[in-house]
Amino acid sequence: AGQYSPQRVAYPTYMDQAGENPRGIHATLLLTGKSGFTLDRLNAAAYDSFLPAFAQILPPLIRAYDDLSDSDPRKARLKEQIGVLRTWNFRFSVDSVPTSLAVYWGEALWSRVEADARRAHVNIYTWMESRASNEQRLDALEEASDRIRKDFGTWRTPWGNINRFQRNNGDIVQRFDDNAPSTPVAFTSAQWGSLASFGAKRYGTKRMYGTSGNSFVAMIEFGPRIKARAVTAGGESGDPDSPHFNDQAERYATGRLRDVYFYPDQLKGHTERTYHPGS
Repeated sequence: AGQYSPQRVAYPTYMDQAGENPRGIHATLLLTGKSGFTLDRLNAAAYDSFLPAFAQILPPLIRAYDDLSDSDPRKARLKEQIGVLRTWNFRFSVDSVPTSLAVYWGEALWSRVEADARRAHVNIYTWMESRASNEQRLDALEEASDRIRKDFGTWRTPWGNINRFQRNNGDIVQRFDDNAPSTPVAFTSAQWGSLASFGAKRYGTKRMYGTSGNSFVAMIEFGPRIKARAVTAGGESGDPDSPHFNDQAERYATGRLRDVYFYPDQLKGHTERTYHPGS
């Protein structure tokens, strides 16, 4: 709610020990002072590719690398990775190598500092930015590089090759398979400030598969005639034999929402069958 949000000073500390999260920062950045939203503009905002967490926590990593002496072997080992991250605009895409490297690095650093941040009741992003040691930052980058290289042959792996949506059958809990068809997803976990949230992880697999975050998304314009767009993860049907089992996967992954057919004239040409209750 921007400036109308509850003020932290008005509440006991225990009411919020986490602090602002990158998703809230992202939303505030996009919405403050903005008006005149259309469905197109709202759609674009909802899938904006900026990842504010990395804009906060990556610069200290770059400085840590720059402070290394030329004789330190990490100076050569991490030179190319730092070069890629140094010029990154903190935006995700399926073709983005720095997104892959940043996410793996962020996860590795998170695991190193989370316990300390919790014990100190300090926002973890603040800890990663200002209290993590340079050794932790650089070690996490080496771990991230090695993990991507081990799983995909090179750390220069585009994000879309890693981050996938997969729906193999009608089971609530899917068994993910790197050899089965899947769809690349550009957006990341809300952990890094992505408004379009895709909570993905490895399930004994090399690729990461999403199971939480955006599932049903809708935008509605109220007026004399309602206009709406929506998307459902995968498709409307839970039957793998239905053409509507996975026909929204590409729309879901790209944020290209479908028109919602609400009025009878909109349904013409889009209706597969009709029925009357009781007939």
